[in-house]
Amino acid sequence: MNTQSRAAIVTGSSRGIGAAVVKRLAEDGFAVAINYSGDAAPANKLASTIKEAGGKALAIKADVSDPAEVKNLFDAVATEFGRIDVLVNNAGIMKLAKLVDTDDQLFNQSIAINLKGAFNCMREAAARLNAGGSIVNFSSSVVGLYQPSYAVYVATKGAIEAMTHVLSKELGEKKITVNAIAPGPTATDLFLKDKSDEEIKPIVGRTPLGRLGEPDDIARTVSFLVGPEGGWINGQVLRVNGGII
Repeated sequence: MNTQSRAAIVTGSSRGIGAAVVKRLAEDGFAVAINYSGDAAPANKLASTIKEAGGKALAIKADVSDPAEVKNLFDAVATEFGRIDVLVNNAGIMKLAKLVDTDDQLFNQSIAINLKGAFNCMREAAARLNAGGSIVNFSSSVVGLYQPSYAVYVATKGAIEAMTHVLSKELGEKKITVNAIAPGPTATDLFLKDKSDEEIKPIVGRTPLGRLGEPDDIARTVSFLVGPEGGWINGQVLRVNGGII
């Protein structure tokens, strides 16, 4: 293997699950690219923390829904680290409404970021990842739960699962694994926003292990999939959800 650190791009990784994934991969020895689309401060702070601990990190702004910005993201990482080995497709939004109340803006934005954004990154990674690399896409355990108000969100995630299965077959000859993680309810700002304790309690009650997931639960799974122990897992969707489904 190249004596340089293996390099990973984690989209939407300035906070929440993405930030936990970045921290874990840095601990595993990866040079990490912290992608963000809005406020630069959390991404820069995370990059500084990793560098102070002796790791390699780069904060890069890119809107994953824009193919040109995705290409620039990959170009910057290749220039900075000399290689790209892992893509973690984490960027996404979760805007909810009953289907009858879903307007075109909500639908189009969800498709652009959640689905087209993931596609843009997968397409770039398929052409540029080193042989033996890994792609980890993010689905959701709402694919299977199918709660009211999640129609558009779950449609984007179901499509990502389908592309995961297909791409794993297309990249097999390059020994690149492609898998998806489908977290259940996880204690992040995205999930907890606008939810009262009364709304969260029954969700916890439906989870056999009796708690919400933590970002580190998800980060450990990503670490496993992109590490040597996960090399024989390919084309799979892992429901990392404490047994809620």
